[in-house]
Amino acid sequence: MDVKTVLEFAALTRALSLLLQAVLNAAIPDHDADAFRPPRTEEPLYLDSAVEWLLGGLSHWDAEHFLFIAERGYLYEHNFAFFPLFPIVLRGLVETLLWPLSGWLSVRGRLLVAVALGNGVLFLLSVVALHALSRVVLQDRRLALLSSLLYCVTPANVFMTAGYSESLFAALTFGGLYLLEKGFTFRACLALSIASAARSNGLVNIGFLLYLPSLHAISQIRVYRASTKGHSKVLRYLWVLVSLLVTSLLGTAIIALPFCAFQYYGYRTFCTPSVSLESIPPPLLALAELKSYRVPDENSPPPLWCMRPLPLLYSHIQDVYWDVGFLRYFELRQIPNFLLALPMATLGVMAAYAYFQANPELCLRLGLWETDSSKRLDKPTPGFFSPRVFVYVVHSTVLLAFGTLCMHVQVLTRFMASSSPVPFWISAHLLLLNEPLLHRRKTSVPSVQLQKDSREGCKHSAANPITALLPHFTTSSPTTQSILGYFLSYWVMGLALHCNSLPWT
Repeated sequence: MDVKTVLEFAALTRALSLLLQAVLNAAIPDHDADAFRPPRTEEPLYLDSAVEWLLGGLSHWDAEHFLFIAERGYLYEHNFAFFPLFPIVLRGLVETLLWPLSGWLSVRGRLLVAVALGNGVLFLLSVVALHALSRVVLQDRRLALLSSLLYCVTPANVFMTAGYSESLFAALTFGGLYLLEKGFTFRACLALSIASAARSNGLVNIGFLLYLPSLHAISQIRVYRASTKGHSKVLRYLWVLVSLLVTSLLGTAIIALPFCAFQYYGYRTFCTPSVSLESIPPPLLALAELKSYRVPDENSPPPLWCMRPLPLLYSHIQDVYWDVGFLRYFELRQIPNFLLALPMATLGVMAAYAYFQANPELCLRLGLWETDSSKRLDKPTPGFFSPRVFVYVVHSTVLLAFGTLCMHVQVLTRFMASSSPVPFWISAHLLLLNEPLLHRRKTSVPSVQLQKDSREGCKHSAANPITALLPHFTTSSPTTQSILGYFLSYWVMGLALHCNSLPWT
């Protein structure tokens, strides 16, 4: 029943997002942004203008890179900042499901349709995966439901809808973590490995692979210590340690493989090129000359980054094209972008602080072993302060610190919303804790319902507590107003600004 509620709400928000972006894109003139805009080299067909009018708002900013890669492959050096899985998915849809439309839509038109359909389905998969992961980790049905419903109105909504890889990455990451929590380690490694082919921060998920099996190994050793003696105990200890070592090494290699393979492909493309400038369409070559984009050329010397001891193209691009580095974004003119990221950063800081305050001893022990006064880790207390949440809070805090100190800080909202469940868990936890209209019993009876509003004398259905709370927004608690106000305002503003090439990236 909860999954159905979540899926229905997710489908509704996807439909509203597509409708609103079309209306707002038509109503607001596009800003002439200094962004990547490759020339169209294909003649438009009958339905291209209609699709561009309806879905053109999904193609701005970084989406242009993904669409270009899906259509033309990796031509320009800075295209390699965008990982290949999402363009492959788009191209696969164009060549299969949308192939019957090839007489009516150009490749560009079919790619826009693929973005709308593909990201819609991927978002539904991601919300199901998040709900399943939340049920397993939090062991609290109400908190899992509310977290998943909040995810449906995520502040990063426009990036889950437009031609970005966030929905794909979220589906694979949350799904992989769910499999890892359930003990399906190999399948989890495959899912997380595929995720690292969608976004570079998929490599950070290796931390979960190292931590969760270690937790299981410590639990096994604790059981063997109490139940076995002599040589048998030593052999079992060795078996657990060897299994953990093999799992960690093999899993790390599997997850890192797509990233390494993509960097090798970039190295071969530019350091040992096998194409000449004559093979590049003239309009695309003219754009490269105008914007100083590097293209592979077998008759030109290799770029300087090829001579480095570790020639990583991704690091070179982030440094040269995007000026990404430690504290480089800490400038007075970037204050508006820091303010834009402040709400998400606040949620991340609150989650870490609240969790440490509730579990200081657990945090100092890294959640790996228990004391005589602590409960068993395999039977955690339900809710956000469960010991099982520890590694997710650490992961969220690492993302927050890295995003704030080393990245373009305005990216922090989508960076964390597509990579970690913690922003939604802490938001749902605060709502259930502080909103009088939400009936929060001390027991873990799985129900979410609105209390009777004595002033109106009626009882409200709460199959979806978010939609039930909205009519009472002005009379709800300051916490509810802050959280829902943040989620919904970013949900709408992102569509209005991003889809018209205004600064919302």
